[in-house]
Amino acid sequence: MKHSDETKKILATSLKALMKGKSLEKISIRELTENAGVNRQTFYYHFEDIYDLLKWTFQQETIQLLDVHESTHVWQEGLLQLFRYLDENREICLCALRSLGRDHMKRFFYADIHNIFGRVVSEFGEKYEAPKEYMSFLTHFYTLSLGSLVESWLLDEMEQTPEEIIEMIDLFIQDQLRGGQQRIKGE
Repeated sequence: MKHSDETKKILATSLKALMKGKSLEKISIRELTENAGVNRQTFYYHFEDIYDLLKWTFQQETIQLLDVHESTHVWQEGLLQLFRYLDENREICLCALRSLGRDHMKRFFYADIHNIFGRVVSEFGEKYEAPKEYMSFLTHFYTLSLGSLVESWLLDEMEQTPEEIIEMIDLFIQDQLRGGQQRIKGE
């Protein structure tokens, strides 16, 4: 198992190095494996294709940042670490975004981000006694919103710092749930 993970990391490092110089669709398995010093069979033992390797790479490097910080008390730090990762790997992330497009990137992250925000929204929802259907809707809404915000920030379309974005997200979640609580109580 340990050897398998090491091989996957070598392949991920090779992919990231190649993505700094060319678009994802122009990277071949042959080029990737030669750069990694492994054979094609080794690659296919671990991954179906380059997109599968990219998904694994992002999951290993980014989603674990958020997953560790799952409660409402510390999820902001995990999200801040995600922004830092994206900033440090901007070339690779932009390459993936431009090569794959928004819809494909969304499929990479949706389930993981949805689970993380589901826990955060549930914790807030319990505090404000929000109905489960409402919390489910909010989780979906926040998941899509966060993906779009991160993409916009990555493309330099936003002036806010990651800290400001996270503060606004936190405030927005609390305001939304507080408003829902007032609506339910008829205030």
